[in-house]
Amino acid sequence: MEKVRGFEVVTKYKNARLHLPQRATKQAAGYDIEAAERVVLHSGEIKLISTGIKAYMQAGEVLYMYSRSSNPHKKGLVLINSVGVIDGDYYNNPNNEGEMFMQMRNITDHDVIVEKGERVCQGVFMPFLIADADDEADKSDRTGGFGSTGK
Repeated sequence: MEKVRGFEVVTKYKNARLHLPQRATKQAAGYDIEAAERVVLHSGEIKLISTGIKAYMQAGEVLYMYSRSSNPHKKGLVLINSVGVIDGDYYNNPNNEGEMFMQMRNITDHDVIVEKGERVCQGVFMPFLIADADDEADKSDRTGGFGSTGK
């Protein structure tokens, strides 16, 4: 069967017994994404939380990563960049194999612990559109990992 879109564990976490993202209900748009390891965030601290997974998709698609709606109230965590954008060519890039991270900030006045396996965000696959004029995007292949296109 041809792969269309989905998730895989990155090599670094092959033996870590991670859960691939799943939807919680039939009508859910988002795939629940878990932390790959235990992380402590001190008050006001911003940390990258590893998911240990990568996403593959078709041309013309993107994976958006949104914080779980309960995070600010229950955990005191916010996804600092509001929405994570995982481009299709991030998958298997040579820098970090396409491993996805959640950039979280602790907005409380105490330490917050994210346990391995705790659901922290959700991923939604979506199509995207390209402007018909003056699309000056670099047409080369991606060579870097997290944040590499903004250098």
